Amino acid sequence: MKGRRALVIEDGPTITHGGMAYGAGFLAAKAAAAHIVDPRMAATPEIRKVFDAYPHIGNVLPAMGYGKAQLRALGETINRADVEVVISATPVDLTRLLDIKRKVVRARYEFVETGEPRLSSIVDEFVERNARER
Repeated sequence: MKGRRALVIEDGPTITHGGMAYGAGFLAAKAAAAHIVDPRMAATPEIRKVFDAYPHIGNVLPAMGYGKAQLRALGETINRADVEVVISATPVDLTRLLDIKRKVVRARYEFVETGEPRLSSIVDEFVERNARER
């Protein structure tokens, strides 16, 4: 991927509601020295609404497909992008849902807890505290 124009697709909820500007796909593209293309230039009106609603999003395309229209808009945005490769860091294999006209490389990742405090401990405390308050 070195030097290739790449469109990075990230997990939608992580990027939108999770508040992250980018994720594992962006990091993989950077590590591979790809030229990351801003997806806004190719975004359909439906996808532009997502960027407008979540202005913190970086040069990545959140995988939005909460209905047929939005999934269609995602596919159209991907295929409009002037890129050589698509880097998909979504849990779902987008090629099974969309007819993508570019080569798709999947960036996979997993979460591993290291050090303290552990995320699982924080979540357990939160659940326990909220259960008591009810």
